[in-house]
Amino acid sequence: MDINVWKTKNSKKRNYAHFDKKVCLRDIWSYINDPQNIKTHGFYPFIHYQLIYKKFNKNNGISPKTRELCYSAHIDRYIFQYYGYKLNQLYNERVVNDGINDSVIAYRDNLKKSNIHFAKKAIDFIRDTKSCFIVVGDFTNFFDNLDHKYLKKMLKELIGGLPEDYYAVFKNITRYSTWDMEHILKLNGLPNNKKGIQELNQKDLALTLSQFKKYKSKYQKPNTKGYGIPQGSAISAVLSNIYMLYFDNMINDYVKKHNGLYMRYSDDFIIILPENNKSLFVEQYGFLVKTINSVDRLNLQPDKTQVFQYDNNQILSCNEIVSPGVINGKDILDYLGFSFDGNVVSIRDKTSSKYYYRMYRKLKTIEKSKGITKKGNKISNKNLYDKYSIRGAFKEKGNFITYIKRAEEIFGKNESVNRVANNHMKQIRKRLDSIT
Repeated sequence: MDINVWKTKNSKKRNYAHFDKKVCLRDIWSYINDPQNIKTHGFYPFIHYQLIYKKFNKNNGISPKTRELCYSAHIDRYIFQYYGYKLNQLYNERVVNDGINDSVIAYRDNLKKSNIHFAKKAIDFIRDTKSCFIVVGDFTNFFDNLDHKYLKKMLKELIGGLPEDYYAVFKNITRYSTWDMEHILKLNGLPNNKKGIQELNQKDLALTLSQFKKYKSKYQKPNTKGYGIPQGSAISAVLSNIYMLYFDNMINDYVKKHNGLYMRYSDDFIIILPENNKSLFVEQYGFLVKTINSVDRLNLQPDKTQVFQYDNNQILSCNEIVSPGVINGKDILDYLGFSFDGNVVSIRDKTSSKYYYRMYRKLKTIEKSKGITKKGNKISNKNLYDKYSIRGAFKEKGNFITYIKRAEEIFGKNESVNRVANNHMKQIRKRLDSIT
C-alpha cells in the first residue's frame, strides 16, 4: 500500500476518551515520522475492559462469552499503526520471496481478497484432488502466548537488526501495561456499564493529568510475563504474522512437496494433503505436530483441531486416525464461515443461526412493546429491514444478505450459500403482521 493511501485511510481521529487528547494524523504526522521522537516517546497504559456478550449456538442455545479488549492512547495508536504499516511492507516483500504469499491470508493489505475467496480456493482444491486428508485447526490463546524473545528474534531477522525506534515500539507492545475501565469510570463518578462508557467518551480526557499521576501506581497493571501482546492493537496482527514466518515456511514447503495446500488465517489454518494412505498421512500429521512444537509457546487447541478424509464426494470425520480414542465429529468441513459436505457449499450453520437469532431478538422486542416506544410513538420497521432483509442489502452500508449475495457470486449459483436469504422477507413480515 502506498504511504499516501495509508495516510488517507488512517487520517480521521477516533472519538474515544483516553489519557491523551483526541488527534488526527495530520496533527502528529511529523512527530511519529521522526525516529528520534519514537525512541524517547512515553507510551500510556492501554485501557482494558471485558466485553461480555451472548454467543448463540444452534445446539446449546445462548451462552455468555467474555472478550478481553485493550485499546491504546491516541498518539500511541498512530505510532503502532505507522510501524505496523512499515513492518507489513517488509513482511509482504519477505513472503513473496519465500514463496508463501498465498499461504498467509490474514491481515494482508496487498492480497485484495476476502475470506470468501480463500474458502473457495480451499474447497476447489479439495474437489480437484478427488481423494485427500484435511486438517483444520487453530492455536491455543494465540496472541496471549507469543513469546517475547522469539518475537524479537524474528523481528530482527525481518528488519536486519532492531533500530532504536523499532525497539521502543517492540518494548511497549510486549512490556505493555493496562488500566481497567471500571476504575477509570469510578474515578469519573460514572456507572460501570455501556452508558457510563458512552459518557466517558464525550470527555476530552479519560482522566485529568493530576488524576493520572495520583492513581497510576495504584491501578496500572504491567505485563510482567515474558509472553503475550494485546490482541486488537494496531500492530498486533503483523507481529503475529512475523512470529509465524519460520512455521509458515516449514509447513508450506512440506505440504507443497506432497502436492498439497496450506493456508493460515491468523490462528486458524487448513492443510490439504492429496493422499488416501492412512499410515502415510499419520506420518505427515506427525511432521505438523513436530513443527508446531519447534516454535516457542505455539500449541494446537485440541477441541478445535479436526481431521477429515475426502473421497467419493464425501467428507468423513476421522479424528481417531491421529488421536486414538477421540470421538469423530460431524462429517462436514467448516472453514472461514462456510460448510462443505463433499457435494455442496453452504453458509456455516453457526453463522446463519447467529443472524436469525439477532433478527428474531429484534422482532421479539418490537412484539413485546406492541410496536410502540415508551414515549408512545410507533416503532419504525425501517432499521429492521435495513439490517436483516434484502431491502438493505443494496444500500451503501449493506448487511448480512449483501455478504450472502457476494458469496453466491464467488462460489456460483450451484451451491447452497443463498438458502439463508430465502424467504427472510416473509419471515420478518409475518412476525410484524402479528402486532399491527
